[in-house]
Amino acid sequence: MWKQISLAVLLAAGLLACQTKERYQSFTPGQVWLDNNNVHINAHGGGILYDNGRYYWFGKHKTEGEGGNVANVGVHCYSSTDLYNWKDEGIALAVAPEGSGSPIEKGCILERPKVIHNARTGKYVMWFHLEPKGAGYTGAQSGVAVSDKVTGPYRFLHAGRINAGKWPQGTPESLKTAPVQAEAHYSGGDLPAHPDSLNLIKRDLEGGQMARDMNLFVDDDGTAYHIYASEENSTLQIARLNSDYTDHDGTYIRCFKGRFMEAPAMFKHEGRYYLMMSGCTGWSPNAARSAVADSILGEWTELGNPCVDADSALTYHSQSTYILPVAGKEGQFIYLGDRWTPENAIDGRYIWLPLEFEDGRFIIRWKDEWKLED
Repeated sequence: MWKQISLAVLLAAGLLACQTKERYQSFTPGQVWLDNNNVHINAHGGGILYDNGRYYWFGKHKTEGEGGNVANVGVHCYSSTDLYNWKDEGIALAVAPEGSGSPIEKGCILERPKVIHNARTGKYVMWFHLEPKGAGYTGAQSGVAVSDKVTGPYRFLHAGRINAGKWPQGTPESLKTAPVQAEAHYSGGDLPAHPDSLNLIKRDLEGGQMARDMNLFVDDDGTAYHIYASEENSTLQIARLNSDYTDHDGTYIRCFKGRFMEAPAMFKHEGRYYLMMSGCTGWSPNAARSAVADSILGEWTELGNPCVDADSALTYHSQSTYILPVAGKEGQFIYLGDRWTPENAIDGRYIWLPLEFEDGRFIIRWKDEWKLED
């Protein structure tokens, strides 16, 4: 009798586990996406790391209401083997307690965390956009944390501006000697003149370059790069990281000067490098941009809006955060976007859509529902 009951219980538990694991067999962009605990996934502005057969999704943990737009908890981590169903792995990087004086004290702005693995050191390295508590968006810093385990806990290392005292590649002597016309701070959405006329590079040379919306990219040779909105958001910069991925090596370039691009996401396809970005309109969606280059530190050429159908002018009411190469599927990539709801931050939705390639550019089409095999 007891053996029969135990067997029945075990079979029921196994069936329930199977049902839970296979809750989703497709993507439904914009819908509530539940984790293994039946809770909406809380990993905003995030990125994916594929490691030892599993995907790990890192993103900002948001809380309810407008106050949930600042960092009250930290960086959340989830894992998956199929990209549809996600297991809650807990908080990978926790903010420091109030009153601690830490750069990542509760109430700071900690956004767009990305994690990469360093094959040489064995460490997992997290970078994120950081604005110290109470300073609004004037800090424009980058933070770094490391862990021996992919899920954490991550140990905060340092934060600050980028490449202090270093000129970008190709800076003309005329800019190095020209006076600084720029003020200390601007709104971040526009400028009274071209960034070179204001000489923002020279203004920020000593203290380091600004870095807001950001991403990371590791090339085939193991070299890692930091891509970020800089110069009051007017110009995208791409900086090379050092060999352990915890700092920069002093080499960086400026791209799309005066174009005001943020939310960068980089990927590589058939030997060429691609970028997806957005304009600067705060929480409101806008038309995406895209670009291509033969070298990360080379010349970048704009390709226009990659979205091509209805709602393309608003990127399907989302903003780019990552482009994911699907493991084991050569040439298959997924656009990861966030649909922001700043009035109730925790209710942000995720827009995942497949990339297609046509005539040397990538395009994104809306799908109410889709599968990887599609």
